[in-house]
Formats: sequence, C-alpha cells, structure tokens
Amino acid sequence: MKSPDILNKGLQELGISCSEKQIHAFMLYLSELKKWNRAYNLTALKTDEDIIIKHFLDSLLYIKALPKGTLKLADAGTGAGLPGIPIKIVRPEIDLTLIEASRKKTAFLRHVVRELELSGITVLEQRIENLDREHEMAFDVIVSRATFSVKEFLKTACPYVKADGRLVLNKGPKVAEEIKELAEASCADAVKEIIKLKLPAINTVRNLVVLKC
Repeated sequence: MKSPDILNKGLQELGISCSEKQIHAFMLYLSELKKWNRAYNLTALKTDEDIIIKHFLDSLLYIKALPKGTLKLADAGTGAGLPGIPIKIVRPEIDLTLIEASRKKTAFLRHVVRELELSGITVLEQRIENLDREHEMAFDVIVSRATFSVKEFLKTACPYVKADGRLVLNKGPKVAEEIKELAEASCADAVKEIIKLKLPAINTVRNLVVLKC
C-alpha cells in the first residue's frame, strides 16, 4: 500500500477528513523527516508505514481531547514536531507553539514549518520548565508525547495554561500506575478524563489523559 493510502485509511478510521493539500503536507513532512533523520536522529522509526501510523496517526489521536474552534496550543518536548505539526495540519486554525530544547531539532522544526508553508507556529528552543514569565497562563492546552510522567507533567506544565485550560498526555498500558501515583500525592482530582482509543492499523490501545490544573 502506498504511503498516501496508508494515511487515508488511518484517517478514515479516526473519522478525520483531510483535503488533498493536507495529505500533500503530510507526505512532504514524511519526506523531510526521513531526509533530516540521517544526520539529526529525529526518530528511530524507519519505514513510511511506521512513521505514518506510530507518529502521524498517533499524534492525531490528541484531536479527540481538544476543544473545538481557535485555541492556543503548546507542544512540550515536541522533538520532530509530534504531536504538534500533525495537529496543525488538520486543525490550521490553532495557534501552535512548539517547545524543544535541542538545537538540532529546532533547526529541523523551523525548516519543516517553512517547507509546509504553515503559519501561526512559534518554535521555542527551550525546556518547558524554563519558559519566560510571559508564557505563564498563556495556553488553552498543552500536549506532549515526551517521556513525562503524569505527575511530572502536571507540576511542570500547569503554570503555563489558562485557569480553565487543560493538559493532555498519551499513555500506554501502565496509565493506571501513574494515576495511582497522583492519588497518593492527593492530586487525583486533577484527572479530568481518560479517553481510550485504538491506534489505526495496529489496534494498540492508547490512553489520552486529560488533566486540569
């Protein structure tokens, strides 16, 4: 199956509709990611199918936990732009901030944003815990696919979301253990909801943990 067909099939399973222009953006993103990966080690995944399913479609699961309409979204520890860039391609009205400490990775991010002709994206070469005060309570939602624990992410990211904002993490089968840690720290009420979803094609269960601060 060709790469656009793999993507289209997965999008159908997720109930997400994309234009030809959006599909082209994903294919260009795929091409640039593989090209830069040779020197910059952006991902351990090598095949088009793996990148599309385990990076692009996995990133798009986050859309299920996002409010409708315009919003300010930050992606903490975004790496190669995941989940932020796939979300932006599908939801272009979102104002996106990509937060990444690695200089090599931010160089790739700035390049791919230009190549995909995406507007409304800010790239910050920084760790989220070191953001300037101007970013405090600045975002409606902060997402991450980085290796934060739920407890760590709550502590680190909360200062930067608005009073009625939310944090969203994608977790695997050990999510119950992390929620238990929250309860032991008297933070169980921070969990707004847990959305169980299946990743298309491989049917791996993902848990979107939605947190309130």
